[in-house]
Amino acid sequence: MTDRYAVVGNPVEHSRSPAIHAMFAAQTGQDLAYERLLAPLDGFEPALRAFAAAGARGCNVTVPFKFDAFALAPRRTERAQLAAAVNTLRFDADGWMGDNTDGAGLVNDLQRNAGRPLAGLRVLLVGAGGAAAGVLGSLIAAGPACVTVVNRTLDKASSLVSSHAHLGVPLAAATLADAPAAQHIIVNATSTSLAGAASPVDARVLAPGALALDMMYGPKAQGFLDWAAAHGAEPRDGLGMLVEQAAEAFFFWRGVRPDTAPVLAALRSAP
Repeated sequence: MTDRYAVVGNPVEHSRSPAIHAMFAAQTGQDLAYERLLAPLDGFEPALRAFAAAGARGCNVTVPFKFDAFALAPRRTERAQLAAAVNTLRFDADGWMGDNTDGAGLVNDLQRNAGRPLAGLRVLLVGAGGAAAGVLGSLIAAGPACVTVVNRTLDKASSLVSSHAHLGVPLAAATLADAPAAQHIIVNATSTSLAGAASPVDARVLAPGALALDMMYGPKAQGFLDWAAAHGAEPRDGLGMLVEQAAEAFFFWRGVRPDTAPVLAALRSAP
């Protein structure tokens, strides 16, 4: 019988995850179907439980439900526990298991696809919400020289830094206006791109040859990408991160690790 999976969110019609997982399944010979599931903003839990009860094996969770998914998962991986957010659920017979694959997806894209090993680099993480919380642990695990979290409100950045302070890499928190200069990697984890904004931080944050990545992809990321290119940085959108986090989820569900390179190339060349 074909195993069912889905991406659950609101909105969800824009998601490219069904195409990604279809390519993974074809590549690895896995018998699965992957769909989009639009959950009402006030009805995530009933929608999810109905999907699981219908025999589904798992799902990805996107905005705005990652914190809700965390609360609904009685068992969680270490990285999900650290992020306090879940973007991947597996409906095991002995209870749901929650994971967060966003951080691994980001780091794999930066290091493997963009060719930027993070060891010894200065990293600036812009934003302190759920998206930032989902990736900070993996960024730290890659061994950078330091990571600075900047946010509109200092308290939120400080709280995120405090929850990761035990991981052994120098961390700092600051406001957007006080973001440090000359950073090697800049990751925009804010929602500013949704409004077409260029960048929430000043161009002084960019070291020569810096890479600036926006977690958004498609037209929404263009303002940030144009800003990065105009100031001499290498611009990168979040499409590679999307593919890499999907591969982590696929492995979490199926125990098989797909090859992401041809999938990312196919998506990049699609109209």
